[in-house]
Amino acid sequence: MARHHPLGGDAGFRSLAGEGQIVVTVEATDRASSYQGVVPISGNSLAESLEAYFEQSEQLPTRVLLAANAGVVAGMLVQRIPGVGGTQTQIDDTALDAAWQKADDAMSGLTRSTLLEDDVEQRLVNMFGVDEVRVFSGHDVTFECRCSRERVANVLRSLGVDEVRAVIAEQGTCTVTCEFCQKPYKFDAIDVEHLFDQAAPRGSDSIN
Repeated sequence: MARHHPLGGDAGFRSLAGEGQIVVTVEATDRASSYQGVVPISGNSLAESLEAYFEQSEQLPTRVLLAANAGVVAGMLVQRIPGVGGTQTQIDDTALDAAWQKADDAMSGLTRSTLLEDDVEQRLVNMFGVDEVRVFSGHDVTFECRCSRERVANVLRSLGVDEVRAVIAEQGTCTVTCEFCQKPYKFDAIDVEHLFDQAAPRGSDSIN
């Protein structure tokens, strides 16, 4: 995807990320609905890599713009949803193409200062005011991880006592680090013996 955004194209991103992969994890309350997508890093910005993810993994044309300063991080995503344009009326392909092109053009005209400083509702009206715009209430963004010491203990139990004891004998302790939040969980020899003395509790055997 060779697309340049007014907000992206930072050479610093490419030099930091190198030739690697970007992993997108979608966590749902219903764990059966959770999934993870892995695609190569693409373009010169995180936004372009996310666009490539949606294009390859979801097959959905998507435009992503990201910006940040010392106190604010902002982003906007516009995505073309396949199928119908409403719950009742089927819209022909020409109308859908025209609507997507209009949204794409509006995203291309969005500037860094607008993304960081403008009121979200006013921005949407400015960009898509001729269409019906509905703004839902916002939610505070917090960093959370569902890992816990007990979930890690379940993982160790699943490995078996002999393997965990071998790690203790070699390293003195058994440390498991959550891949999502990087929090380490350390178990010493006493912890391990107590771990396998207990009946394995019910619940997930994954860390997060």
